[in-house]
Amino acid sequence: MLKGNKVGLRARHDDDIAILRTELYDDVVNSSRAEGRPWRPMTPGSKDSRLVVTDEDPGLVQFSVIELDGGTLVGTATFWGIDNHSRSAHIGLGLLPAARGKGYGTDVVAVLCHYGFVVRGLQRLQIETLADNAAMLGSAERNGFVREGVLRSSAWVMGTFVDEVLLGLLAHEWKPNPS
Repeated sequence: MLKGNKVGLRARHDDDIAILRTELYDDVVNSSRAEGRPWRPMTPGSKDSRLVVTDEDPGLVQFSVIELDGGTLVGTATFWGIDNHSRSAHIGLGLLPAARGKGYGTDVVAVLCHYGFVVRGLQRLQIETLADNAAMLGSAERNGFVREGVLRSSAWVMGTFVDEVLLGLLAHEWKPNPS
């Protein structure tokens, strides 16, 4: 397990799937804001790649996020679009509603940076998030990510186009343990 100050990132357990489905993916608005594809219901027992982790895609690493104090599941973290040639990857996270606003997002981003720069030896990490996602923008910037651009009207979210912000962090810019 990878550990931050408040959270740990570990492999997805079978017990996590029902919680993540109910608290994150069955929430149409949250799912529509978090993903670049339309929401659709998942059937019970679905092997949907958003929930069930396989080792088939080397460009994707998915974690369950737990509180270090007690081990409670609080969300997901994803390392995707891994490019071993250019040594880059994208990161993302989703926190359960009860876990939001507690500083977990900043800690998750910090742990993902450690994983990317120290464990994987990458050169660049990137985040794309909706322009009105203040929580993710704050978590990214507290970890040293720099706003590199705005993708105007690039995300279709619940009937309207929304801007996305592109943020990047290079290995030599990263400072572990943000405050």
